[in-house]
Amino acid sequence: MTVAGDPRYSSIFSIVLSMTFASLGSGIVFSYVPFTLAKAGYDPWVAGSAVTAVAGGGLLGCFIAGPLIRRVGHARAFSCFAALTILSAIMVAVGVIPAAWIASRALYGFASNGNFIVVQSWLNHAAANEWRGRAMSMFYMSYVIGLGTGSFMFGYLPDAENTAPLVAVACYTLAILPIGLTSIPNPPPPENVTINLRAAWRVSPVALMGILASGGLSMLVQGFTPIYAAGEGLSRTQIALLMFLMQLGMLGVQFPLGALSDRMDRRMVLVISCGIIVASAAAGMFISFEYLLLAILVFAIWSGATETIYSISNAHANDRANPRDFVPLASTMLVAWSASAFVLPGLVTAITPYFGPKAYMLVVMVVAIAFSIFALVRIRANRLDALPAQEHAGH
Repeated sequence: MTVAGDPRYSSIFSIVLSMTFASLGSGIVFSYVPFTLAKAGYDPWVAGSAVTAVAGGGLLGCFIAGPLIRRVGHARAFSCFAALTILSAIMVAVGVIPAAWIASRALYGFASNGNFIVVQSWLNHAAANEWRGRAMSMFYMSYVIGLGTGSFMFGYLPDAENTAPLVAVACYTLAILPIGLTSIPNPPPPENVTINLRAAWRVSPVALMGILASGGLSMLVQGFTPIYAAGEGLSRTQIALLMFLMQLGMLGVQFPLGALSDRMDRRMVLVISCGIIVASAAAGMFISFEYLLLAILVFAIWSGATETIYSISNAHANDRANPRDFVPLASTMLVAWSASAFVLPGLVTAITPYFGPKAYMLVVMVVAIAFSIFALVRIRANRLDALPAQEHAGH
């Protein structure tokens, strides 16, 4: 049965559609802000501060989302956070005011992470274990493709002062409608909304470390690839095409791996994903952009495998969690993701002068190899624990 005709996927369609609209707006603003600041002649640290503000606001959103969901429910919390993303885009549309833009990006990070927690916990309530991997892959795949499409759209929007952020406002507004009209019942209010890394570790060490790894891996491939491509001489149009097709790479990588994780140990699929990441990053170090289509294929596979780490780790954790813990677990996992997404890019920025523009590829390979070794050790330890006493003694 196809996804389109499967009533299980139809039941979560409104949630996925809302976040897809939101991601379109986010992709537009993500491209508009640094491009406009650079075009206006501001120092690079201004755009860097805007990026840092997204991460800082996002961390705060992780702590606020749970209590808000408990107070007003999932649907109302989503609408509140969506309203804040609209406000953040309006602040950008007013004009090029660096301080206001930095504040708007912090507000966006706060609201965006809040809605991620709302949606992830809602999806985990709606999806059963036997198809949660595919559900989370479909959601995350749609979201990241929306980001890429939004970035691609920015390159073709009219070159007026505030056209791009106003289109983003329209996308954020449309995101409220599917959730507002959905017939999916709200999950029960969470009893516990505490950020608790120790509890997440008890649920699944592999899932927590996978989320931690995925934050840095995702930010590295998405953030440093366009910088590397520009240094290699690609034009703005070629870079936009590269980033767009990198998101489409998930169609051929993330969803099949998500489906595979519903049929075998999800941890082994995470190891397979890490192998694909290492192979793709290694290929990226040697391939020339003179062979543009081949290079795009390599980076698309790399991007798809990277985003798979997040969705499957999330599904594995929620397989093992009590439904009443879905909200605090989602909040805790997003804190781990955001921390890694902040730290690893900073590390790469520091070492690039010494190792060159391909430094991020080396860091990606190290992180992917380290996480795959950790996952394999945990798999072996669990299998030994499951053996009868006499067999276990033999090892």
